[in-house]
Amino acid sequence: MREHVPATLPLPNSTPVLIVGAGPVGATLALELAHHGVRSTVVERSTTVSAYPKMDFINGRSMELLRRLGVAEEIRRRGVAPDEPFTFLWVADPAEPPVSVWEYPSVTGLRERYAGVTDGSAPLEPYQRLQGSLLEEVLRGRVREHPLIDLREGWSLRESADDGSVVEAVVAEDANGTEHVLRADYLVGCDGGGSTVRRLAGIGTRSSGPSTRHCDVFFRSEDPALARNGKFFLTISAGGATLVNRDGGRTWTGTFVLPEGEPEPVDPLGVVKERLGFDFAVDEVLNVAYWYGRLAVADSYRQGRVFLAGDSAHQFYPTGGHGANTGLGDACDLGWKLAATLNGWAGPRLLDSYDAERRPVALFNREMCANLLAVWMRFPQLASVGATRPQLAAYLGKESFQIDNMGIHFGYRYTASPAVRHEDGPEPDWRWQEIVPTTRPGGRAPHVPLADGTPLYDRLAAGFTLVDLSRENRGKALVEQAERRGLPVALLTVDDADVRAVWERDLVLVRPDHHVAWRGDEAPDPRAWEGLLDHVTGG
Repeated sequence: MREHVPATLPLPNSTPVLIVGAGPVGATLALELAHHGVRSTVVERSTTVSAYPKMDFINGRSMELLRRLGVAEEIRRRGVAPDEPFTFLWVADPAEPPVSVWEYPSVTGLRERYAGVTDGSAPLEPYQRLQGSLLEEVLRGRVREHPLIDLREGWSLRESADDGSVVEAVVAEDANGTEHVLRADYLVGCDGGGSTVRRLAGIGTRSSGPSTRHCDVFFRSEDPALARNGKFFLTISAGGATLVNRDGGRTWTGTFVLPEGEPEPVDPLGVVKERLGFDFAVDEVLNVAYWYGRLAVADSYRQGRVFLAGDSAHQFYPTGGHGANTGLGDACDLGWKLAATLNGWAGPRLLDSYDAERRPVALFNREMCANLLAVWMRFPQLASVGATRPQLAAYLGKESFQIDNMGIHFGYRYTASPAVRHEDGPEPDWRWQEIVPTTRPGGRAPHVPLADGTPLYDRLAAGFTLVDLSRENRGKALVEQAERRGLPVALLTVDDADVRAVWERDLVLVRPDHHVAWRGDEAPDPRAWEGLLDHVTGG
């Protein structure tokens, strides 16, 4: 990967999109815009990626979206080996075996589980464990190299003003304080929980549940005492510490809650050992970080020409893997819609649909995060008040379903979107542990491998795709009509029994993000099709 080189070219006077923050969400947004041929400028305060790993779980839905951008293979190369276990160990007494073991298949195990599945219930991509700092390194490296992206590392946003036709932003080179005025068609805040963009836009947030301060100790150790109960992803101790294996080997993070008002400990590693209940040798302490866990969602994702994505729009605890993954979904949703608007084929309601689609996902995921967080917090409380080992085992066993939450990650549906042609009638079932395949508009189109093994997703276009299963080429005239009005709608004719069995209709219009915009068995007449195209592009 190319090393950071300070920008030497002068900053242009204007940019289509100014992105503040080059973490995984900001970088993905820039790559999504570039995927659709749109330039952006990214300002990032730091000149290096984070020294702390942060998140380390990219869910399968995020991997599907990142696959579209051509980065999935590199992420897997940099990530935890595919045969590493995804196991949670709940330990009440370090001298005894775990009270409960929550097991979920490794990446290899999931691939084996879904090999040969053609009914739409399988993901195209399984999850991938990868330290957040490494994900940031991969994505920021791609951003640095892309000719459509102007990345300014060591720069920050000072001020911004939206006059209704353009956003005027004051950005500064932090090294020398030199300020520049940059005019942007749109400004997007991907600048974290303390977002400057959100503050300048006057957007508030609403919290739900507790907010607690935490200390993380990131270290290297090869002491076998850490794996006394076998290989694992997470160990949750009744003593009040969580131990995460970061790489399947010798890199770890120990985390504990630090009560509000209590000073930072002189020996954070000693606190981790005390709360885990055993001693172990450490080769190197890499980093110590303090952070606040919150459950909060912004009151709005948009104010005029200013948008929020990622942690600037929602803050979650790391339990359940919802934070970064919700943000990656934000970036892909907003990216193609901004591109459509700037490329001249979107109506005014398309950008309105960003808030309507993504904010409900964040609100739902906030509650799902709280679900697992409650178990995390209750386990040490139950142990401290004398709950017996059988009681703890029974309680944790009942809650073990939470680790297998594929429905949360793949099953969100944009039921309130103004840019989807919705249908009457009851909505399909939703299941916690499964993907329920459906092409009902608003939901994710089912992944089905074609007869030659090619994933149908890999044949979808960067813009809209009209998938024609009619065997009568009913979609040809519809696509030609869309092309005449300058809409990027590709025709994909499919004659495959498995796809026909799952996709439910002869004609399915799929958006750039794999969600279904419309479906039907008959081709609409030209006037009706014109109106439908207006609707799904925000006209």
